[in-house]
Amino acid sequence: MRRSIDDSTDDHPADEDDRPPASWAVAVSDDCEACGEGELRVVLTLEEVGHSGLGLVAHLAPATARRLRVALAAALREIGEDVG
Repeated sequence: MRRSIDDSTDDHPADEDDRPPASWAVAVSDDCEACGEGELRVVLTLEEVGHSGLGLVAHLAPATARRLRVALAAALREIGEDVG
C-alpha cells in the first residue's frame, strides 16, 4: 500500500544557480522490505525539480516523523509563525 499525502516545490527563487529548486513529497507506505514487511512508514522524498527519481527517499517510523514535525514547528516559531 502506498498513499500520497501532499507534494510541492520549495519557495527558493528558480533562477538561483547555486540552489536549484527542490520538490518534496510526503506519502505513507507499508512496502519497505528493509523496514519490515507491513510496517507503516511516512515516506519523505526530496529531489531537484526536473530530476525525478534521483532524489533522496526517507522511510520514517512514526517516532521519527513526529520528531521531524516538532523540528518544523520549532523552526516556524523561530521565524515568528504561529503553529497553532
